Amino acid sequence: MLWILCAALIALGLAGTVLPVVPGTVLVWGGIVLGAWIDDFTRVGTTTVVVVSVLAVLAWGLDYVAGLMGAQKAGASRQALLGAAVGTVVGLFMGLVGVLFMPLVGAAVGEYLARKDQTRAVRVGVATWVGIMLGLIAKVVLAFIMVGLFVVALLI
Repeated sequence: MLWILCAALIALGLAGTVLPVVPGTVLVWGGIVLGAWIDDFTRVGTTTVVVVSVLAVLAWGLDYVAGLMGAQKAGASRQALLGAAVGTVVGLFMGLVGVLFMPLVGAAVGEYLARKDQTRAVRVGVATWVGIMLGLIAKVVLAFIMVGLFVVALLI
């Protein structure tokens, strides 16, 4: 029964890396730690758990920092950064499309309100969106690496 819970946590976590509100990498990490614990850390040792934990923290951090890095690279104003944060929160209530595109809208609106330059506002919004997408891709890749390390540790 515990192995089923382990697999379910990992599967839900992988889905959660792209679904809004579901803490994907945390669930993947929890499933892996549960799997290691079930086996008394025999096949999945503490070294593997530590490496997976570092990857989980890295993925979690990238999720929050990537959009801000994209906005800052485009020279975003404080209002654009605030707009991206507000857009992210509003997007949570709009499903996957909202989570993906509301930060772009929020950053663009914030930048426009700050500088009254439509072209610059669009550029900042797109840069924020690109940062978020790169962060999402990195998070998904790291989650699959975590699962891969776990499976390899189980099989070897």
